[in-house]
Amino acid sequence: MSLEFDIQRPTIPPLPIGEIPMGTQAARPLCRLPPPTTFIVGLLLLLLVFAPTSSLGDDQDDATKALLNFKGSLANTEEALSNWNSSISPCNGNYGNWNGVLCFNGYVWGLQLEKMNLRGQIDVESLIPLRALRTLSFMSNSFEGQMPDWRKLGALKSIFVSNNQFSGQIPDYAFTGMTSLKKVYMANNKFTGKIPTSLAKSPRLLELRIENNQFTGHIPQFRPDYLKVLNVSHNQLEGPIPAVVSKMDPSSFSDNKGLCGKPLETACDVPFPDDGDDEPDASIPTPLDPTSTPPAKKSSAGRIAIIVLAIIVGLLFILILLLLYRRSRQGRTPQLGQACDEKNSAVTVADTQIDNVKVESVPLPDQINGNPKKADQPGKLSFVREERCKFDLQDLLRASAEVLGSGKFGASYKAVLVDGDALVVKRFKQMNNVGREDFHEHMRRLGRLDHPNLLPLVAYLYRKEEKLLVFDYAYNGSLASHLHGKHSAEHPGLDWSTRLKIIKGVANGLAYLHNELPSLSVPHGHLKSSNVLLDKNFEPLLMDYTLEPVMNSGQIQQILVAYKSPEYAQHGRATKKTDVWCLGVLILETLTGKFVAKYLSHHGTGYGPDLAGWINDIVDELESNTQVFDHEMGNTEECRGEMEKLVHIGIACCQEDVEKRWELNEVVNKIQHLKETD
Repeated sequence: MSLEFDIQRPTIPPLPIGEIPMGTQAARPLCRLPPPTTFIVGLLLLLLVFAPTSSLGDDQDDATKALLNFKGSLANTEEALSNWNSSISPCNGNYGNWNGVLCFNGYVWGLQLEKMNLRGQIDVESLIPLRALRTLSFMSNSFEGQMPDWRKLGALKSIFVSNNQFSGQIPDYAFTGMTSLKKVYMANNKFTGKIPTSLAKSPRLLELRIENNQFTGHIPQFRPDYLKVLNVSHNQLEGPIPAVVSKMDPSSFSDNKGLCGKPLETACDVPFPDDGDDEPDASIPTPLDPTSTPPAKKSSAGRIAIIVLAIIVGLLFILILLLLYRRSRQGRTPQLGQACDEKNSAVTVADTQIDNVKVESVPLPDQINGNPKKADQPGKLSFVREERCKFDLQDLLRASAEVLGSGKFGASYKAVLVDGDALVVKRFKQMNNVGREDFHEHMRRLGRLDHPNLLPLVAYLYRKEEKLLVFDYAYNGSLASHLHGKHSAEHPGLDWSTRLKIIKGVANGLAYLHNELPSLSVPHGHLKSSNVLLDKNFEPLLMDYTLEPVMNSGQIQQILVAYKSPEYAQHGRATKKTDVWCLGVLILETLTGKFVAKYLSHHGTGYGPDLAGWINDIVDELESNTQVFDHEMGNTEECRGEMEKLVHIGIACCQEDVEKRWELNEVVNKIQHLKETD
């Protein structure tokens, strides 16, 4: 039986652009308002009508003209940008009709022109009319010359120009005034000179990657407690590493012969210089003028004031209508939470063993039901894979539902659509501090990941208080449920060949994440047996990967397995080798069947005597030639040699000393050479 919920679509656009729609249903109570309220609402209506709302967003014709002008400044666009033409609008709602154009509510939100072999000059001036533009990515092309003047697009939040042929010095003031900037990738170019202090002083900068260039001088002082990702390796930098970035992974500073101080092993003999008052080098040949205001700012000052006024008026009007509409419904309609009580009883739940916790039949939570008291209004699902058949949120909510369990992030549900497709919906509560645009950008990054051992993200929903992620359903549950659940003749434990197959797949999936996401200090971060799902053929699928960038910073240490590692307990930081430690724990758990989740849980103490003792007990049993392997594997005499090799690999991965711990590539190579029999 299906569940149906009454969902009121939001009418306030998330971006301060475009016209504000008026629903006739919400406007109906106006006829019964007392005279003073009617006068106020009428006045707001007049202000809203006469406000120049046409200036709130770039018209589709203006966007088309701007993008075609930009295309004209590029070379080698015949194939890559073949559908950039005036016969079709660039945007259709949240979908881009043109290659590489990212859209939101019908407006151009970003350009993602990657790996297109584009050349020419990036004409920043032509993009000024796109006032909703927030992100630009020109990675892996053939652009040359100096860095463009990004200040003309002062509202940008992300700039990605890695893997090009840009060269020359970047003026110290090149990023002045770009207060919204969060992510800048300029790796693998030919930049020279000092790192711009205007970039280091950006108040919201989260990620900076400038490795494999020819930057010289000192690393400037970054704002404390904000920067999450920094990579300045393979440059010509010198001097002490600032304390605010000294907890970064040492590899982020490698191959700079003059750098010293933590986290490197080279001690410093000189104090850190004060770069805060460096003047721009007047000898730098550049078209940028530090004393001039970008044309976009000069021409748009009055327009911004009008936009702000119109937004305030519009929001006040919408707020009044919503309050009146809600008041009118309270007297004649029961609350959704009450109305759905009987329908919730139709939810059927299989008697499934998940992570050693028996699943019970419980109603779907109010947040999913759409209770307006406890959650934001539901919006539209955003899909990250174009090849997938689309469905909307109502299809998902009306599907037959099955509660799979509750984890550290929230609850998981199995939903079977009308066409029979099974999906998993995960509710994440520990992400309510991430901004809408940052979340959208990270979800698109996850959507681009493609590997047979990763559980693919299908779609997602952003709401302020919680996030919904939709994945494909894995029919054989989690590895944890097979290791620690109840077994019978019909449902025996996993044999050696299946466990080896699972470990090989996990290692391959983890290596893929490390190769595709080199900027992240811990590319997975939450590898454990309950986050390894198994498909119909018992192929492993990693899930809950790469979530740290969108998690609340105050809860990361309590939840993610990576922060239960010995290096975090000893030094307060996690590195890429932390994923190797997590893999080692998983290998030992898979081979021995010993329960480890209590040490890695939200309430667990992390790495300490108990977890260290769990690992040491396995080592002692192996050395004393006692029964270390899970007896559920059955007869293992013909493969004991290979099994012992894998145990030794797991132990090597669990070394407390990070320097002695194996690199992931070495681990994967050794695992792939293991056989099913001796």
